[in-house]
Amino acid sequence: MPESATRPHKPVSLITGGTGFLGSHLADRLLAAGHRVVVMDNLITGSVDNIEHLRNNPDVEFIEQDVSKYIDYAGSLDYVFHFASPASPFDYLEFPIQTLKVGSLGTHNALGLARAKNATFLLASTSEVYGDPLVHPQREDYWGNVNPIGPRGVYDEAKRFSEAMTMAYHRAHGLDTKIVRIFNTYGPRMRLKDGRVIPAFVGEALAGRPLTVFGDGSQSRSFCYVSDLIEGIYRLSQSDCHEPVNIGNPSEMTVLQLAEKIQKLIPGAPMIEFRTLPVDDPKVRRPDISRAREKLSWEPQVSFEEGIANTIKYFKEKITLDKI
Repeated sequence: MPESATRPHKPVSLITGGTGFLGSHLADRLLAAGHRVVVMDNLITGSVDNIEHLRNNPDVEFIEQDVSKYIDYAGSLDYVFHFASPASPFDYLEFPIQTLKVGSLGTHNALGLARAKNATFLLASTSEVYGDPLVHPQREDYWGNVNPIGPRGVYDEAKRFSEAMTMAYHRAHGLDTKIVRIFNTYGPRMRLKDGRVIPAFVGEALAGRPLTVFGDGSQSRSFCYVSDLIEGIYRLSQSDCHEPVNIGNPSEMTVLQLAEKIQKLIPGAPMIEFRTLPVDDPKVRRPDISRAREKLSWEPQVSFEEGIANTIKYFKEKITLDKI
């Protein structure tokens, strides 16, 4: 009997946007679960540095590809994780058309690939589908308060469309689909200059610049450490839940409170500087995770104190390496 016939089948997972912050951590989690992983990315916001540690892993394949164009894969696939998209304010404001295309054409292409391979499809959606919410905390049955023509609309509406397309494939074609709504996530492999509040504050503090708080800092956010988020996403992929699921940390703080915490954690961090609040910036953001608790037996495990210490350590090392 040939050796290949006696080997247990390894699930094969394709991750679009797989060199990004979340995509690369997802690759690690899938490999730990015994998957083979195909990383697909056009690298406009991702970086191969995030998967450098996987370079010699025989169970990892990298394909440089824009998923907004036709995509295919020669082998079999068991899962398609659609994580491709600019996700930070700096990125989707710099690449508005690409953001809309990857949410529409890219989602259609990824769903088509999953259907052709009879693979489970998981969409990385976002809490931004709730816009500037009028309901707090946000439950999955809340339809949101989004400005479709504002500057943030390119990201918000791209994700809302991608959710609609995903559910259409589930209903019309019987495709096994999952939708995760990701709330503010942080941790190693974030880019210092991506416009999100934690890397912005940490980068400013380490550089000795004032911490920039927009508005009066009373707007709230809920921060989930990356390992917790990825565990929730993995559990969702293994579940039979087809409705959107919030994955995030319900522990809420204001942006001003976050800035003050960063000041205490980084010696010599300068004062706080207030600037005008950007257009359509959400005033509150906090997930109701009742569905994740019920369907996935999931809730976050990493405290903010532990997570932010790991994140600051990563950024310090990254800055040091970049200077060498």
